[in-house]
Amino acid sequence: MPTTAPPRRLDSKPGLDGFFRISERGSTLAREIRGGFATFFTMGYIIVLNPLIIGTAKDGTGAFLGGGSGPNLALIASGTALVAGVMTIIMGVYANFPLALATGLGLNAFVAFGIAGLPQMTWADAMGLVVLEGIIILLLVLTGFREAVFHAIPAQLKTAISVGIGLFITLIGLYDAGIVRKAPATPVELGVGGFLAGWPTLVFVVVLLAMVVMMVKKVAGAILYGIVGGTILAIIVEALTHPGSQTNAKGEVVNPTGWGLNVPRLPDRVLDTPDFGLLGHFSLLGSFSKIGIISACLLVFTLMLADFFDTMGTMVAIGAEAGLLDEEGNPLNTRRILIVDSLAAAAGGAAGISSNTAYIESASGVGEGARTGFASIVTGLLFLLATFLTPLVAIVPHEAATPALVIVGFLMMQQVTGIDWSDIDIAIPAFLTIVLMPFTYSITAGIGAGFVTYTVIKIAHGRARELHPLMWLISLLFVVYFAIEPIRSALGVG
Repeated sequence: MPTTAPPRRLDSKPGLDGFFRISERGSTLAREIRGGFATFFTMGYIIVLNPLIIGTAKDGTGAFLGGGSGPNLALIASGTALVAGVMTIIMGVYANFPLALATGLGLNAFVAFGIAGLPQMTWADAMGLVVLEGIIILLLVLTGFREAVFHAIPAQLKTAISVGIGLFITLIGLYDAGIVRKAPATPVELGVGGFLAGWPTLVFVVVLLAMVVMMVKKVAGAILYGIVGGTILAIIVEALTHPGSQTNAKGEVVNPTGWGLNVPRLPDRVLDTPDFGLLGHFSLLGSFSKIGIISACLLVFTLMLADFFDTMGTMVAIGAEAGLLDEEGNPLNTRRILIVDSLAAAAGGAAGISSNTAYIESASGVGEGARTGFASIVTGLLFLLATFLTPLVAIVPHEAATPALVIVGFLMMQQVTGIDWSDIDIAIPAFLTIVLMPFTYSITAGIGAGFVTYTVIKIAHGRARELHPLMWLISLLFVVYFAIEPIRSALGVG
């Protein structure tokens, strides 16, 4: 497969073909449309998963995103689909690249559990940090400083971050589905009393195995099909066996073998006017007074690190697959791609649904022949249409959706081969980064431990000069972050 784009023809055609250079890139309008549909059906699961991740978690004040006494999944689904649709269309028109964007998995988990859940933090404060992160990335792109940040962090530590987030997401999926639970004598256990029990658990197992089989068979949209099929199965199971909910009105577990979140029943309606009430639900600087400047800056940096480098890797991978790389291995319209991605990060925060980023699932559209931004427009329009289907999200139980988190965790885990485990100098920091994320239930703790350990090892070897100045600064900030309580006590503050 070629790694560079075909040279531009002098006789470019008028209309859509000429604007998007469809023929010039060796594609057709039919292929672009087919590719746009393939990308949507491959990544459409985020409309369901994002609400399940950020919509079921409480902030530091005990409130759910969007307010109310319980999760408002349809509200979050509407915002998720809206921002994905708008930003993907902008990517298609402005960057003319077959790349779709949506709420980033891993990033949303970090926002929910690593930021919003901090003491005194609100969802608006957390989303404000997401907006700041997007603005900073945009400035890095416009000033060219992104190269400096890119080279400051060792590549294998970046890989470890992705792997660690993958394990963290997997743990969330297994826990929410009741496969892994708290235990009286040990931190966790399998199912109920060490055994898998209940019809909802059977639904999880069936859906997970179905997704695995479809992935092995290379079925495009395996995750989305699994969620849809699993929800239908769950509705049938509930109608026949009546497992009911795990919890009562007070949120107390009274039925361990019941459904973990929604009790799957046919909705009163399938179509509804979308509710975009989360738009503007952010406080740009509210977090600084809640958790302090240093902690807030570290959280913004962590978001920026994950978002920025994931995008770089994604667009290069998509560009290579589509034959849209230049002689230096950079995607065509790189600057424009990164600008849109930065704006998407800020837009996700401003819309209250977490940072949006480029999706590697766009490769499914490229596999169907997509080579231009017109495919992204098709994908974006499908996301906008999906905003009218959000009542369906409210009937999806954890047991039908969380197998997707396990699959995504596996996909992120595959990157572990990019770490040289024979080089103990990088292997130990990478190991701590990976394991501390799920074991401490904190993405920030894993990243901080890895960075600080890497710096200490370099100093111990007498190779401190090899450390990038930004790496020194980041490690020092993490030291302060970990020691913030002793420092406060020593200073007699709060």
